[in-house]
Amino acid sequence: MPSYSDRVSDQRQAERRVVIVGAGMAGVQTAVALREQGWTGSVTLIGAEPHQPYDRPPLSKAVLLGTAEGSAFDVDFEALGIELHLGREVTGVRPGAHEIDTPSGPVPYDVLVVATGALPITLPGSEDVQGVHLLRTLDDAARLRPVLDRKHDIVVVGAGWIGAEFATAAREAGCAVTVVEAADRPLAGTMPAEVAAPMAAWYAESGAELLTGARVARIEPGTVVLADGRRLAAGAVVVGIGARPATAWLAGSGIALGPDGSVTADSRLRTSQPDVYAVGDCASFPSARYGERLLVHHWDNALQGPRAVAANIIGETPQDYDPVPYFWSEQFGRFVQYAGHHTGAATTVWRGDPVGAAWSVCWLSSEGRLVALLTVARPRDLAQGRRLIASGARLDPERAADPSVPLKSATL
Repeated sequence: MPSYSDRVSDQRQAERRVVIVGAGMAGVQTAVALREQGWTGSVTLIGAEPHQPYDRPPLSKAVLLGTAEGSAFDVDFEALGIELHLGREVTGVRPGAHEIDTPSGPVPYDVLVVATGALPITLPGSEDVQGVHLLRTLDDAARLRPVLDRKHDIVVVGAGWIGAEFATAAREAGCAVTVVEAADRPLAGTMPAEVAAPMAAWYAESGAELLTGARVARIEPGTVVLADGRRLAAGAVVVGIGARPATAWLAGSGIALGPDGSVTADSRLRTSQPDVYAVGDCASFPSARYGERLLVHHWDNALQGPRAVAANIIGETPQDYDPVPYFWSEQFGRFVQYAGHHTGAATTVWRGDPVGAAWSVCWLSSEGRLVALLTVARPRDLAQGRRLIASGARLDPERAADPSVPLKSATL
């Protein structure tokens, strides 16, 4: 039989209200994790979009091509006792009053979780031009599907991960695709030149044209005009030049934001205001593993972070959050995975020929520790490497460079 103090604690928890703002992966998983970990208080999930909460990765291919049976999360919110409010935008928060503001009135909370994700960056001057698209929401994908069906000539602005994934889908749909990238290579923000070089060849191989060092001067209806005067025919333009944390609604709240606009959470994903947490694409966190603050805009972060948030709200077994970042991308017939975090100071070790179908790249710290790896069609390298990063393992560079040697056998 529970002790008197346990019964009092349970009663106090049952009277507390958790309000989660954002009904994407991070928000939904926070609500689910709270129930799975035994939270007995109320849980309210508020989303700005009118749709049933859905997963975003299928948008860039399966939803666009009409091959997805559905992208809604398989969560029975009613059975879990999660109160769901959709199509309701939150406009502000007043931590002193423990209330958030919505057009239909204030909503009180005892604990608030900020899970509003990120918004795509728009190309200046293109906001009101007909035929210019972003790809972040279910409605964005719905607007783009008929564009692919009509096999328009498409210009993609940005050769990052989302640009490559959309270009892949557009080529599969039979569209002529030109990808315009201002930098000298694709993935310039995340990959060094020697790693991006073999990936640049994938565009031509798929039948897409990649223009690097090409800046967009303006977009006219049906045409993209480059800074050097070139004019590209464009039945549609898709902009994929990055995303920024969706945190403008926190202005004046006293919740600290970083220079990148992210909520600067601590190691337990708490914000600078009491009883307010932040998780997912909108939150940065200090990584003891990498010795710097990380802002991770990837699906796995939005899946893992909520478990730590739930544990820290409940408070019985608080958890620091310091994951090995991970993401994957399907592009041009290849399955690409990345784990960890690297900077220019890391030593690059190749495993396999990048001209071939399967290869990997490892990044080692000055002490020889594996800090990150990229794999192309080498899932075993990724699985082993991710564990080695988590354990802080040191690798023998010569053995690690031999693709016939399992990574786990290359440790020192």
